[in-house]
Amino acid sequence: MRNLLQRTRWRLRFPDWESHRRPWIAAVVAVALLLAAGGAALQSPPQARSAASHTGTIPAAEFSRLIQDFSEEGGYFFSDNFTSNESAYIYIMKPLEKYGSTGGAYVGVGPEQNFTYIAHIRPKIAFIVDIRRQAIVQHLMYKAIFHLAADRAQFLSILFSKPLVGPGLPQPDTAIEGILKYFSTARSSEEAYRSNLARIEKTIRQDFRFPLTTSDRQDLAYVFNSFYRGDLRTAFRMPGDNYGGYWGARFPNLADLILATDGNGRMGNFLVLKSDYEFVRNLHEQNRIIPVVGDFGGAKALAAVGSYLRQNGYILSAFYTSNVEQFLFDGRAFPYFVSNVRKMPINEKSVIIRAARMGGRLHPGYIPGHRMSPLLEYVSVFLKDYDAGLYPDYWSLITTHYISGRQP
Repeated sequence: MRNLLQRTRWRLRFPDWESHRRPWIAAVVAVALLLAAGGAALQSPPQARSAASHTGTIPAAEFSRLIQDFSEEGGYFFSDNFTSNESAYIYIMKPLEKYGSTGGAYVGVGPEQNFTYIAHIRPKIAFIVDIRRQAIVQHLMYKAIFHLAADRAQFLSILFSKPLVGPGLPQPDTAIEGILKYFSTARSSEEAYRSNLARIEKTIRQDFRFPLTTSDRQDLAYVFNSFYRGDLRTAFRMPGDNYGGYWGARFPNLADLILATDGNGRMGNFLVLKSDYEFVRNLHEQNRIIPVVGDFGGAKALAAVGSYLRQNGYILSAFYTSNVEQFLFDGRAFPYFVSNVRKMPINEKSVIIRAARMGGRLHPGYIPGHRMSPLLEYVSVFLKDYDAGLYPDYWSLITTHYISGRQP
């Protein structure tokens, strides 16, 4: 029933969602046949004007151009993903280490969870692709806060508009528990909120050279205000009280996510260690975390990212898809997503990171007490299994040749 409701909402918002793909269905099928026979791919999507170095700063004007050139029109999704809703996400860190997913390029979706994967994988470049333009504005907000905040306490201070004043001020090396304890009692300031919002907007426009539309500015204020009002209680939000209320009572809040542990009690959020925060901040300062508006089953954004990575000599280390593939199956767009994955430069270690929705069935990788469980799959295995017809539905996808987050 929920899937039917989701599809109905989508079609009411975008009645031509199915029809806009029909003109190129035949082309996608033809390309799949050509690829199987070693043929050429579709005409190349937008690319960089010149090859990029794997180190150093990408110029702000180029950063802005990549976002605008690679992005599609914004689409609809039925939730506000202020934060991740995946409470078990830390469980996949040990498998990522075990199977050597490191360096190269990272592609992901959704909110701040990407920063934790980036901190662990240590890529040279990252693209975050999300169908909601508001999500991309949120990542530009985060980028501005990283730019303005030299350490973790300053980051949370700006995000919550809680000035660093009074006794017990956290220091750069303060343990994360101490930092969160401070912000759990620190007071927000409306004056700080207005000042911070103005600084963030100015940073995006002037330092990042990204033009914000009127709608973008409204989205920025909406997202930033949600963190100002919610602070550590901010959570993934579904519409209506039946889904857990405004603050997403059924979903982990930001404090839960920061303090989340794996099966061995080990934390791993990007805010836990000073060194992880500094790595993510440095990659942001080099303009190497690039948000793009895009549909995983669309014709432009992922293809453009894949083309850019190939042109500039990057290999995909990890592609974090969350549970987006579930909705691609629901909307019959999964074959187009597979076509986009084929455009990514991969090797034998490239992996897909999933947050699998179990749907009430007993999955061997299920982690008790969590709504979704993280899984890995090698990209090469994914493509081979798809070609063999092993994925007739979402359940088949998440139960075929997966690597569980429940590692000993």
